[in-house]
Amino acid sequence: MIVIPARMGSTRFPGKPLADLCGKPMVQWVFEASLASGVAERVVVATPDPEIVRACASFGAEGVLTSPDHATGTDRMAEVAGLIQADLYVNVQGDEPLMDPSSIVACVGPVQQDPGIAMASVYCECPDDEWDNPAVVKVVTDAEDFALYFSRYPVPYPRARRTVPVKKHIGLYAIARNALTAYSGWGPSPLELAESLEQLRFMEHGVRIKMSPAQGTALAVDTPEQAATVREILASRASALPT
Repeated sequence: MIVIPARMGSTRFPGKPLADLCGKPMVQWVFEASLASGVAERVVVATPDPEIVRACASFGAEGVLTSPDHATGTDRMAEVAGLIQADLYVNVQGDEPLMDPSSIVACVGPVQQDPGIAMASVYCECPDDEWDNPAVVKVVTDAEDFALYFSRYPVPYPRARRTVPVKKHIGLYAIARNALTAYSGWGPSPLELAESLEQLRFMEHGVRIKMSPAQGTALAVDTPEQAATVREILASRASALPT
């Protein structure tokens, strides 16, 4: 199943999930991309806010009320796992209205094909102008494309001439039930706290994360200014469609 964590209390953009983007709330764009991926029969929006649940009902989505005390979207997803039984949970972040459905397919594929893989995610090549942006998460992978480390720093550090691309992490996760239910019991881990990246908690407890290349998103939304840019992108896409 796909879980979309969403909450109204964003520090930089309060009410973000319900921000209007060309006639639809942001969370609806994410919901529709999730449905379009075809990887799950059930897509739920996990939120502590009744107004988001009501908005979801207006466009045919299932909203699940969760605790307001969760520190991360993965914690919110783990609560959903306690309420709804599934073998695999896919986290699609609620601030990614430009998410390409093919990226969701790429994320889920390894876990569906190999039951020995407990967690998977995706990456694309990081644009040069985003290398030093701490809001853009980077990932280093091994020879089999398992994650070695995630960082807000432009890893690997170019001490010598750079010979491998910087990989930009796309905020999607496919997590097997046993790994997700263990997550909350572990509690925040040192590297997770240092980087403010919850996927590092899994790695610090020995969960390997299989990475796959995928289509990057044009822009995630953290601020009202970014929402305005997304409106322009969506309007441009709509105008380009054949009439």
